[in-house]
Amino acid sequence: MNLELLAKVCKTPGAPGFEQKVRELVVNEVTPLVDEIEVDNMGNVYAIKRGKQRKSAMVGAHMDEIGFIVTHIDDKGFIRFHTLGGFDPKTLTAQRVIIHGKEEVVGVMASKPIHVMTPEERNKNPKITDYFIDTGLSKNEVDALIEVGDSITREREFIEMGNCVNSKSLDNRLAVFILIETLRNLKDKEVPYDVYGVFTVQEEVGIRGANVSTLKVNPDFGFGLDTTIAFDLPGAAEHEKITRLGEGTAIKVMDAMTICDYRMVAYMKEIANKHNIKWQPEILTAGGTDTAGIQRMTAGGSIAGAISIPTRHLHQVIEMANKDDIKGSIDLLTASLLNLDQYDWDFK
Repeated sequence: MNLELLAKVCKTPGAPGFEQKVRELVVNEVTPLVDEIEVDNMGNVYAIKRGKQRKSAMVGAHMDEIGFIVTHIDDKGFIRFHTLGGFDPKTLTAQRVIIHGKEEVVGVMASKPIHVMTPEERNKNPKITDYFIDTGLSKNEVDALIEVGDSITREREFIEMGNCVNSKSLDNRLAVFILIETLRNLKDKEVPYDVYGVFTVQEEVGIRGANVSTLKVNPDFGFGLDTTIAFDLPGAAEHEKITRLGEGTAIKVMDAMTICDYRMVAYMKEIANKHNIKWQPEILTAGGTDTAGIQRMTAGGSIAGAISIPTRHLHQVIEMANKDDIKGSIDLLTASLLNLDQYDWDFK
């Protein structure tokens, strides 16, 4: 596994609406692997490999990561912000972030010290509005480098922990990496249908890029590619775990925004079993992914499903995934795209 590439993909900044640096990385990586590259007005990247027949399969992997945006700089140079995507506020205390202004500026998420909190304040859950960013710079220094509207991302290194990887932004840079590696696997192979590997924007704020890119592609088949909850942790009841690290790639059955096409679910199970790819089912009763847009934002809909990568600590400062699950996701997506014309897609 090319962990050097995965680390690079994870560390490259790209908050929703500010994906330009990760987009540049993606275009550089996939251009030698496919027949055509397009970038639309929103910034979605289309990596297109032509097939034998004029049907199409779209794979959506969003490039954006949860982040923040500068909303105010006070008279002392402290920075207020708004979230871009969902955060658990309690995970932000004393964490470093990077503000992408005229230069990259490191700051720390600061809040009222516990020593001066009232008993009521100590016992309540923190809110996003309790935090501000301290850069250690004066007001004049901040104003010279940062302005309202600049994006902010988390500052964390990519490391290995046992057979796992641990980093910021595994959601959804794991899927970006998996789609790149799948296109690499397909480079010298003949695919039955046109494959559109679409690296989408602004998923974390409402699957916006997937919606417009699906309208452009109008796919017959669709694959969402995203992380999912692995709550295989102490205190979790069996029914709460969703998926488990090391138990294989996950085949989505449903989430709060999509009921996957039962034909696609059955097809991916069949492909996984045939190729000895370890898998587990995923039913997520909250949240959604690009799969919703890929399934619905085309005339008549597409036959859509999703491959999900089990991930612990989602939407926190760091996230964790198992390397075998990542490889299994690459293998399942590759095999699924190569065999689409070998399955009976009629309703039964």
